[in-house]
Amino acid sequence: MLPALFLVACSDTVDRRGESPAVAVEVAEVSQGPISLMRTFSGQLEANSSFTVSPKVAARVRTIKVDIGDVVVPGQLLAELDSAEFELAVLEASAEVSVAKANLAQAKQSLEIARKTTTRAETLFKRGVSSEAELDASNNALLAIESDVAVYKAQLDRSEASLDSAEIQLAYTDVRAEWEGERSERLVSARYIDEGQMVTMSNALLEIVDVKVLSGVFFVTEKDYARLQLMQKVELTTDAYPGQVFEATIARIAPVFQASSRQARIELHVPNTDALLKPGMFVQARVEVASEANAFIVPESAVVRRSDQIGIFLVDTGENENIRASWRPVQTGIREGGRVQVIGANLSGRVITLGQQQVEDGARVKIVKTDR
Repeated sequence: MLPALFLVACSDTVDRRGESPAVAVEVAEVSQGPISLMRTFSGQLEANSSFTVSPKVAARVRTIKVDIGDVVVPGQLLAELDSAEFELAVLEASAEVSVAKANLAQAKQSLEIARKTTTRAETLFKRGVSSEAELDASNNALLAIESDVAVYKAQLDRSEASLDSAEIQLAYTDVRAEWEGERSERLVSARYIDEGQMVTMSNALLEIVDVKVLSGVFFVTEKDYARLQLMQKVELTTDAYPGQVFEATIARIAPVFQASSRQARIELHVPNTDALLKPGMFVQARVEVASEANAFIVPESAVVRRSDQIGIFLVDTGENENIRASWRPVQTGIREGGRVQVIGANLSGRVITLGQQQVEDGARVKIVKTDR
């Protein structure tokens, strides 16, 4: 409810009893109810998650499958690189694997023969038919072939590893969208390379951003820093959508102040399910930093300073010709939209909002009610 305002016509005549004339003042009712302190900060939106897509091999770009603004999902093909060189490498590695397998197979056959030969030599030696030297020669031949088998097996393992590597390199010529965590859609925010260009592993192809959830960033001074808390609700507005309010919460509060600005960084969690908000937009963040559910409230113009004291002038309920002003020292609290919280006992009735410069404690005032 709006405070009732009254207007007094100033009397230029002296009271017939010799008192000073009543002072013309304007008054309003002391109200009681909720009041809150809202602070507005300027900031901007940032992507909560973004990454650059770069090739894992050096090659010529054959085709780019997406462009700025396109929606991408995990595993989606984004670009194709020239794969001829990598296909040839796979063929060469496959041939080396085949050769290594053949060598190993031949060595294993030779090993079987050598084992049989050694067994026969041991039998002949026990019968006294062959000499010890012949037995030693047979054992040495077996050991040599066993070594060959181990070598050929290692060569096969190396060849297969080379084939795996070549196939991986070939697969890298298909550049795909990859990210961890929630498997949701994201957007292409930038494209850096055109088809036909040569790229290396240091070249950026695309920028991918998540716009379903954004981060809002603003900075506060020491005065407001202590009033902010994690998970505190924030109302965001932007010139892009006049009159529309977006909900956010405080997600992170920096534990240090920047030396250059003496301000601390505040980050917001901004749900953006409809994807209306975009990274880079400027926003106004409105935060309730203090509130009182049942406060005594007067117009801000009612609060004056007298003799190093802050207070208000209340008016009694006497007859219009004998209404008196009463000085009450108060403490002020939350200020909001021309209203101010005052802290003191028995703060009911009417308070002077205009003309109190000429009023002293106990002075007569004259009030005439105006139309609303």
